[in-house]
Amino acid sequence: MNDITSTLTRGLTARHIRFIALGSAIGTGLFYGSADAIKRAGPSVLLAYLIGGAVIFIVLRALGEMAVRAPVSGSFGEYASEHLGPLAGFMTGWTYIFEMIIVLLADVTAFGVYMGFWFPDVPRWIWVLSVIFFIGAINLLSVKVFGELEFWFSLVKVLAIVAMIVGGIAVLIWGFGLHDTSTGLANLHGDGGFFATGFGGFLSCFAIVMFAFGGTEIIGVTAGEAEKPERTIPRAINTVPVRIILFYVLTLAVIMAVTPWDSIGDQGSPFVQIFDGLGLSSAATVLNVVVITAALSAINSNIFGAGRMMYGLAQRGQAPAIMRQVSRNGVPWMTVVIMVSALLVGVVLNYLMPDRVFLVIASIATFATIFVWVMILASQLAARKRMSAAEVAALKFPVPMFPYLPIAAITGLVFVIVLLAFDADTRVALIVGAVWLVLLAAAFRRWCGAVTEPTPAAAAAIAE
Repeated sequence: MNDITSTLTRGLTARHIRFIALGSAIGTGLFYGSADAIKRAGPSVLLAYLIGGAVIFIVLRALGEMAVRAPVSGSFGEYASEHLGPLAGFMTGWTYIFEMIIVLLADVTAFGVYMGFWFPDVPRWIWVLSVIFFIGAINLLSVKVFGELEFWFSLVKVLAIVAMIVGGIAVLIWGFGLHDTSTGLANLHGDGGFFATGFGGFLSCFAIVMFAFGGTEIIGVTAGEAEKPERTIPRAINTVPVRIILFYVLTLAVIMAVTPWDSIGDQGSPFVQIFDGLGLSSAATVLNVVVITAALSAINSNIFGAGRMMYGLAQRGQAPAIMRQVSRNGVPWMTVVIMVSALLVGVVLNYLMPDRVFLVIASIATFATIFVWVMILASQLAARKRMSAAEVAALKFPVPMFPYLPIAAITGLVFVIVLLAFDADTRVALIVGAVWLVLLAAAFRRWCGAVTEPTPAAAAAIAE
């Protein structure tokens, strides 16, 4: 690939952005990770998803305020540099990349698990290796190809979830020989009650719940390549509450109403397990296609998001200059190569420890995700403090109830980080996270000690 430009192209339409936003909330955390969340909290997991969803909506509104005002490729890494300082921007950008790599390791692991539904004798690492190279190749094409593929991936997921909700409700009402209709919704409040595993179990599920929402911040990253971001970004973000209620709360409520929560295992997707357990083998096969599509979508969008963040860091001099290289199609190709290379770690992990890899990865990803979200909220708070009354009045997509909602969201996120320390399975996330942040601070002082200014693109966007 010959580099003929260093500028990304604005090839993502409103349709692309809308479905990328939809797809970002429907991934491995819902289709695979929800089984472990249900096992930990029982029916109360529904309340956890509502609380977590409210927090991420506040985060996205804070990000949306800044993205509409200054739609740049570096997104929240750029905003942290500008409003909190170069070190904050460096740590935010690279932690987001770290988050995406860890989340991608979970996604490619889940893909291998799903393929095991059909090919139980094939080693999981083979599927992981194949999907990494397939999606890597897709991301080397133009951003329009990425947007179009993500549109269709997301459409499949949305239609499948709606069909599953409708089908599940029909089973609850009419039974069809698969469910005792006289029990109604007893599975949601019987056998130990709504908080069946106690308040401690309810709290312990938050690490997985917040992991499920990881990646939704890609909405801000797309602003740098979106047509008319001042219109597309707010529309995408404002649909988040509906998506959370529909795709998480209602979906999992139907699942647990049809099948007792304590019979949902952690081997494969609970969606597939339930329909397979009800004897609907063909439906289980179709759902397995859907969850595979969901995994492909998550891998596709996360490679895109991490690559664009690397590009933004390189523009600010906080990453090697080679990451600024853009192909003829307007794609930062070197960042895709780097992401694919990093994901080969997933092949090794799935070869060495296939049974424990998902929970370890999810907890580490939760730490990185929450750090990025806190930095987004802190950047927005700092940005507002610098604005004059006229500048605040001119905001096209302001955060409601400022500053109370952002502060409440930061408090909730810090609380989830504290919760990680009380679970032996997730405590490793704090250790890895602390080591990561120390290494970042050392790397910044070593290679980026000089104060970096906002990129010309960011300055121009703010000026407009």
